[in-house]
Amino acid sequence: MIEQSEPGGVAGWATGLMETLGAPGAGLAVALENLFPPLPSELILPLAGFAASQGEISLVAAIVWTTIGSLTGALVLYGLGALLGRERMRAIAARVPLIEVSDVDRSEEWFARHGTKAVFLGRMLPLFRSFISIPAGIKRMPLPSFVLLTTLGSAIWNSVFILAGFALGENWHVVERYASWFQWVVVAAVVVAVAWFVTRRVQKIRSRDT
Repeated sequence: MIEQSEPGGVAGWATGLMETLGAPGAGLAVALENLFPPLPSELILPLAGFAASQGEISLVAAIVWTTIGSLTGALVLYGLGALLGRERMRAIAARVPLIEVSDVDRSEEWFARHGTKAVFLGRMLPLFRSFISIPAGIKRMPLPSFVLLTTLGSAIWNSVFILAGFALGENWHVVERYASWFQWVVVAAVVVAVAWFVTRRVQKIRSRDT
């Protein structure tokens, strides 16, 4: 057993995967976290580090398998973006209130300039970690570049949290507590940005109608 008392919720689910599958179980949990962002990697990764500190799994295997899991989830979302494609994305944008096709064009121009940095650094940001793979697929970023950048970014992010969990041992959950603050800062920044976008777009529509 990874802990004396059996954890519940996501921690209990991740613990069960690691007890059953070992390090690949941690990788599977992280792959699913990429596809379903409400699953917090900030909890799963330190827990994998704690499991390594208890000798349940290898520290190196934990880092390797979680990075494989991150890449697997990212490739699924990249494929979704490639399947969606530019024209479908433009058609969807044309039907969404307050969104214009020109917004998609500007997003594509931005990604063309900053896509490599966005894919690499995006792997280390909550929320963006999952969603950055979709525009990469839509833009058809060269797959070798996408794989390399995603692997490097994921390896850094995963290693930091796994090593923290390994060092803290039974206090591994402290990592998740501090990481959640960072996540809320990112969420708050996204909310402010969306509010600013909606306000500007409504003002533009009103000025156009007058």
